[in-house]
Amino acid sequence: MFGSLFRRNASQKLSALLLMFGFIWGLVLLRYTFQQPKHQNSAELREQILELSKRYVRALAEENQNAIDGPQGASMAGYADLKRTIAVLLDDILQRLGKLENKVDYMITSSLTNNTNSTNNNSVSAGAKFSPLCGLTSTDGFPHCEGKIKWMNEMWKSEPCYANYGVNGSICSFIKYLSEVENFCPFLPERIKKITEANALKLKAKILTRLDGLLELLSERQELVWIKQRIERMKEKWIKDLKSFAKKHNLGNRPRKKILLHLGLLTKESGFKIAENVFKGGPLGELVQWSDLITSVYLLGHDMILSTSVDELKWHLSILIENKFGCPIRGEELLDIIYIDIVGLKQLNSVLGASFTHYRCLLRVLDSFGTEPEFNHAEYAKIKNHESPWGKLNLFPKQFYNMFPHTPDNSFLGFVVEEYFNKNHTVFLNTISRTNKALVYGKLAEYWKDKLPFLDIVRKYAEIHGTFHEKTDVPLPNYIINHGILSGHDLQLLLRESKVFVGLGFPYEGPAPLEAIANGCIFLNIHFNPPKSRKNTIFFQGKPTFRELSSQHPYAEIYIGKPHVWTVDIDNLSDVEEAMQQIMKQKVEPYLPFEFTCEGMLERVNVFIEKQDFCLQREMWPPITALVVKNAKPSQSCVDVCQKEQLICEPAFFYHLNKVAELKRYEINCITSKKERELYLPAFNAEDQMCLLQSDYLLFSCAGSHERYTRICPCRDYTKGQVALLPGMPEK
Repeated sequence: MFGSLFRRNASQKLSALLLMFGFIWGLVLLRYTFQQPKHQNSAELREQILELSKRYVRALAEENQNAIDGPQGASMAGYADLKRTIAVLLDDILQRLGKLENKVDYMITSSLTNNTNSTNNNSVSAGAKFSPLCGLTSTDGFPHCEGKIKWMNEMWKSEPCYANYGVNGSICSFIKYLSEVENFCPFLPERIKKITEANALKLKAKILTRLDGLLELLSERQELVWIKQRIERMKEKWIKDLKSFAKKHNLGNRPRKKILLHLGLLTKESGFKIAENVFKGGPLGELVQWSDLITSVYLLGHDMILSTSVDELKWHLSILIENKFGCPIRGEELLDIIYIDIVGLKQLNSVLGASFTHYRCLLRVLDSFGTEPEFNHAEYAKIKNHESPWGKLNLFPKQFYNMFPHTPDNSFLGFVVEEYFNKNHTVFLNTISRTNKALVYGKLAEYWKDKLPFLDIVRKYAEIHGTFHEKTDVPLPNYIINHGILSGHDLQLLLRESKVFVGLGFPYEGPAPLEAIANGCIFLNIHFNPPKSRKNTIFFQGKPTFRELSSQHPYAEIYIGKPHVWTVDIDNLSDVEEAMQQIMKQKVEPYLPFEFTCEGMLERVNVFIEKQDFCLQREMWPPITALVVKNAKPSQSCVDVCQKEQLICEPAFFYHLNKVAELKRYEINCITSKKERELYLPAFNAEDQMCLLQSDYLLFSCAGSHERYTRICPCRDYTKGQVALLPGMPEK
């Protein structure tokens, strides 16, 4: 059917693409007919339209690439601009098809469920007990299960791949597929034992006590030179901490997982040129985190695949790209986890096209500043007009991995604070004298602009040093001693000689203050009044979060504090002067929270790999025994109420609390209840004793609040110095 289309010349292909746009908008109009599907043939036709559209666009993309880049490429040089136009159009079409496919799937499921509920008062509801479904006694926690079963009943013949997974038209085969392949239903009781036995036979991960193999792998990649050098410097500490970690925990029965790490920020396609500028004072925070994640995954003994280009990404995902059917691929050849950043995520979406939705649960997205649910949820963000180039990804909020534990809706991955000096250097360190030096935090002279009154106060008590580029148009006083951009070793040596590390208000939430504190400096942290957020600060306006920064480094302010951290208002010079007077009297020892050591990082990454499951979600983690329920006052978020109780909000527990029966156990008695889609739910309206429950699990949020309603908040305890984990053994 498509052969003649593919033999057209480039201009004709462009015309075909324009026709394709019209076809897509026709599909958009078709979606309104999904609200009440009348018979099987119409549903099958819609599915076939979508699938044929995807195949056409993919084939056209491949043909376009071959035509331009193939043996006859030289003769088609005049079509370079056209090629780029076609590539952009193809990418946009594939993304639109993927979104449309999701909408179609959602509408069919919702429609079938609604029709069943409206026409059959005896229909099964989520959580109810029933007998017809092949021995399945409950679908609690799987709200789309029943609708998907009905959908499969009509559509199971539409894709040959369903039969390949054992679907034969029986209810049991539907549930087996929907539980073990697409994760919409609970496991069938008789399958649980077999699945457990199969998992027990999987290869086990064995820790590695050398980094030679990893360093050899990294040495082949010029773009990873900085990461390789960091790992080389820290390798003794990594191995020492790994052995300490292994002694404390049972690591012998962990399944070995296949893990892809795609560093989108280092790809040429990103245009960032980070690898080229990394030794010229460029941003290092993200590379620090990637370096430590790569090392952790390697030492924990998992099968690790690195990708730093879009071509590499395509190569590693070729089996998924070549899959022409509507079923996701499952089995040994599938990846278990994909670590990626926001830039890489957009590349992945483009590479996989409409198939992206099948594998989104594998993602772990490195995201420095955090992504709140109201930005992550595409439809909700559109309704609320929350614009962000980094939002609308429709992931579980816990799939976003942050630099610091500032957003409990996300996961705290963290990084390792590099320690150049340790107990082995005691003799050397005794020769270093700490003097009244103040090292200013700011690699670019622009950060120092308009800070002279503040620096004049600091200068009264300490000699001011800097480490910024010599070339600058910013006028600076001659009392500043600038060392230029220093190597890591020389910088830490300077920190060992300094009394205070001085913040200027920017950059926000970087790793440097923790390095200073680990070297025995006192950090002078800048307080923000009012707090900085996307509402009042250009830097945050594109970020997918309303989080408010109380200071330049909220983690240092909240989780470390005095005597290591003094937070001052830079515009209140008397406050600054009083703080400097107190700081110069202090003598503090180097301090580093456990979560920022190699061992802390290994512990956290190991637990996340073993316990976090965004695909099957069969086991709640953390366990429900850790739940502590607190009621937030009107206008108060769960982040605030948990923090005031020396606890942390745990969004995993929202699923448990989002039921009238469970709320009653916590003395919240609902006369009536209803489900809505808002960030502050579940909540309680005391005026009419109504419980408001969350209807959309992607909007469970620790951050939301309401001026009239009492939020029901799931809190938990945490390990001091390891916020992501419960007290005691991390396996809990």
